[in-house]
Amino acid sequence: MGLVSEFKEFIAKGNVLDLAVGVIIGAAFGKIVTSLTDDILMPILSLFTGGIDFQNMFLTLDGKSYATLEDAKKAGSAAIAYGSFINAVIYFLIIAFIVFLIVKGANSIKKKPVEVVAVPPPPTADQQLLMEIRDALRTGRV
Repeated sequence: MGLVSEFKEFIAKGNVLDLAVGVIIGAAFGKIVTSLTDDILMPILSLFTGGIDFQNMFLTLDGKSYATLEDAKKAGSAAIAYGSFINAVIYFLIIAFIVFLIVKGANSIKKKPVEVVAVPPPPTADQQLLMEIRDALRTGRV
């Protein structure tokens, strides 16, 4: 089997197509989570933390002080942007929680296997005759 035909067979499998769709949807979903975090959750969190802007939480390694992380980057200063890291952790937690909810919902929607009760087959002619003999012996008709 040639390399090209093996590749075609690999691509034609349903799992690969499902994965491709999942990656595309995941990329679009990432933008939604980014907007949710930046535009809704972070301002609320900032309200509770006294107006702290996580995006501008950084530590410069040259010892100089800058108003924003962008200013430090423009000046060429090496900076540890731990505020961006906090945002990334929040993004991750939100995505992980939403994926958990989706998986939990999908598992509850899955059809549970229906138990099929097997109907016993009707008795054979020999079994029927033996049951009649048994019943006759019980009633004393023999």
